[in-house]
Amino acid sequence: MGKEIPSRSEDYSLWYNELVKKADLAEHSDVRGCMVIKPYGYSIWEKMQQALDAMFKETGHVNAYFPLFVPKSMFEAEEQNAEGFAKECAIVTHYRLKNDPSQKGKLIVDSEAKLEEELVVRPTSEAIIWNTYKKWIQSYRDLPILVNQWANVVRWEMRTRLFLRTAEFLWQEGHTAHSTREEAIAETLQMLDVYAAFAEQFMAMPVIKGRKTEGEKFPGALDTYCIEAMMQDGKALQAGTSHFLGQNFAKAFDVQFAGKDGKLDYVWGTSWGASTRLMGALIMAHSDDDGLVLPPKLAPIHVVIVPIFRNDDELKRIEEKVNSLIPALKAKGLSVKFDKRDTHKPGFKFAEWELKGVPVRLAIGPRDLDNGTIELARRDTREKQVLRFEAVPTTVPDLLDDIQRNIYQRALKFQSEHITQVDTYDTFKKVLDEKGGFVAAHWDGTIETEAAIKEETKATIRCIPLDAAEEAGPCIYSGKPSARRVLFARAY
Repeated sequence: MGKEIPSRSEDYSLWYNELVKKADLAEHSDVRGCMVIKPYGYSIWEKMQQALDAMFKETGHVNAYFPLFVPKSMFEAEEQNAEGFAKECAIVTHYRLKNDPSQKGKLIVDSEAKLEEELVVRPTSEAIIWNTYKKWIQSYRDLPILVNQWANVVRWEMRTRLFLRTAEFLWQEGHTAHSTREEAIAETLQMLDVYAAFAEQFMAMPVIKGRKTEGEKFPGALDTYCIEAMMQDGKALQAGTSHFLGQNFAKAFDVQFAGKDGKLDYVWGTSWGASTRLMGALIMAHSDDDGLVLPPKLAPIHVVIVPIFRNDDELKRIEEKVNSLIPALKAKGLSVKFDKRDTHKPGFKFAEWELKGVPVRLAIGPRDLDNGTIELARRDTREKQVLRFEAVPTTVPDLLDDIQRNIYQRALKFQSEHITQVDTYDTFKKVLDEKGGFVAAHWDGTIETEAAIKEETKATIRCIPLDAAEEAGPCIYSGKPSARRVLFARAY
């Protein structure tokens, strides 16, 4: 195939953009800031979706769907949330177009079809959902409500990048309602654990669980918790968030319930979400200069079989043998692709499936048929081995498990090597510029210091790690007292 993508070391951003396109994951749309997720990319998203959805249902959640449009007055009801998303909102003002008589085939906005109230295209769904919950909740018997929705949202981003930041993207958003503060906090932390388990067990991507600072938390939340991942260029990526909303939205939409004692109280809420940004994380956490490296649990194709033949007779002999192997692999729950195209040479196919990150490649030619063997290559390490044909159905599943573990351990090693503890601001800036990664440093807890560091270095506080030990020390910027270290990084 030739060199399809630039080197990561030469231009990481260009490497990422080209890989997304060349691996057939997504492409830019003619609609400004929006993307087309192509079938191969969407098949990876579907596997993510299926895994997460099963985890949500295992924890008692059910799926529902709520409207895309939110009346402006409803959106404004929770002030912090509305202000936080105001600059990213797309607004519907009219409901009809009409022909322009002066220009054949042209349509113009019908000025007589102006909406009585403008509609916000949802950037997030708290407003419409809590307005609905008001109708669903009267008594403690109606609680808890544990609802998730799979949907699209619109945030009018000015600078976009495929999967990482687009004007429209796909996600899931959970919205739960509870009778007590304690139950809502437990839900918030439980869903943070679900996200972390998904990232590590399915994406093979180690994450750090933590709490956001006051300046970085979700608008309208009392507390925001997150999982932070480290990409191969040393930048952090927020991979999921879980918010303890307190009673803010319940008060904004007057959602009250009668307790067992008959007294009215406001409902306690949470929301939590993860998006197609996870696709970007998956790509950047593992892939290399030759293409995607996919964890087997999320790979659309587990095994590709490439026949090596010179004529139709050789292909027919190989095909007969392979057709006895495919059912045995599928019986193990594996997805198999037999690439018997006669329009491309084996070398082209090897490079193509490498680019697409298929974890295991099997190659078989006439000599292999005579010897009763097959060549196996693993995508993560490029190691090859020759197997007896009959050993393939038992060897490949174990190998896929090993690939999943290896990809995770490799990413974990990279993450641990890129957490640097610093005690001075000069060292802090030096590490950011020369090494990157997470920087563990003391911070005085003020929004002013946080903003000043961000302005001067482009680094943000990614989180206050949940396992951060108490450790008194001076803030690297102000010198004021600090109770524990927080994690800074430059981020996507």
